[in-house]
Amino acid sequence: MKHLMYCPFTGLGNFGGFRGNKWLKNRIQIFKQFVVSSLQAQTCQNFTLWISWRYEEKSNRQVKELKEYLDDIGVRNVFTYAGVCFYDDKYEDSIARERLIMAIHGSMADLIGEIGEEDTVLMTIQPSDDCYRNDIVHDLQEDFATMDVEALGISRGYIMNYQTGEVKLYNPSTNPPFYTIKFDKETFIDPLKHVQYTSLKKDVGKYKAGTPIPSHEYVGDALKYETTTERGFLVGTHGVNISTTFNIPFAGAKVKDVVLKDFGLYDIPTLKIKLPLKRRLYLSLPYRMQRKIRYWLTERFK
Repeated sequence: MKHLMYCPFTGLGNFGGFRGNKWLKNRIQIFKQFVVSSLQAQTCQNFTLWISWRYEEKSNRQVKELKEYLDDIGVRNVFTYAGVCFYDDKYEDSIARERLIMAIHGSMADLIGEIGEEDTVLMTIQPSDDCYRNDIVHDLQEDFATMDVEALGISRGYIMNYQTGEVKLYNPSTNPPFYTIKFDKETFIDPLKHVQYTSLKKDVGKYKAGTPIPSHEYVGDALKYETTTERGFLVGTHGVNISTTFNIPFAGAKVKDVVLKDFGLYDIPTLKIKLPLKRRLYLSLPYRMQRKIRYWLTERFK
């Protein structure tokens, strides 16, 4: 069994999935300070961190430095530069499907050697600013070895303000983006089989059967899927999130920071980044107004 912790760093969503080198600098700082620290705390280190980028990042100095950093601290990793390897519904279906197939195809030259002779591949979504409880890698591998499922998800967790160290309970009402898909090797490495396997089995809302999983809410409509209610993830907020803020409505009561021990973050200092004035003004607005602004921007830059 090969376990890939998949982090789509650039290429997703509006603005071509890249918002400039200053944005990238902040995101890499957050990733190194929190996400990498949490990965190093996993009780099972039998995984590979797979980070995908756009082709344009292949010559980016910051990306090269991140690769060197991960190699130096001993985090097993592989970088690919063919785009995001899941469906991006910011595009029309035909375009999104073609982008996905090409991204999978373009990534396999680097991934096949990493998978080696293993006949099963686990692909866990690892957002670039969120963390998992320190026993999740171990538990996922054990669960997939014994359960008759194609995918497993985590439905509840915590949300943290990286700038203050505050932590709250987090209970999203839809399936959050913390899931793992089990593939046989042949299906995983073949772009067409990969896409077919991870496609909706029936019409759901505006999406037709045969559409690759359009977003994390629909994993259970494509695969034999189970979730756990144990609190296994931590959403990080930091001022440069695209959508999530610390005061999101699904955030619950504050909890003691001792919970951070389970995520390898107890001794990590709070985040220090300089936000542009426009971003600071945006974050000062009520959540409903922030949502309206995001919706307007999404429609404008489709």
